[in-house]
Amino acid sequence: MKISEIKELSTPDLLERIDTERTMLVRMKLNHAITPLDNTHKVNEVKLTIARLLTEMRTRELNKKSNSETTNGKES
Repeated sequence: MKISEIKELSTPDLLERIDTERTMLVRMKLNHAITPLDNTHKVNEVKLTIARLLTEMRTRELNKKSNSETTNGKES
């Protein structure tokens, strides 16, 4: 998933996608433990996607916090 696609997601969609990706990662790891995957790089791709999603969530949290502090007159 590209960064531009991630930024277009709403916050609830982003949370849902994080949950879905984490579930998929667990399943892939379990499947790989039983029978080796044909393409093990997929596991790394899912991990990177999760990291990108979490980074976007954190960025939104910081922007929201920064905006609320600015409107309250508590600039750092």
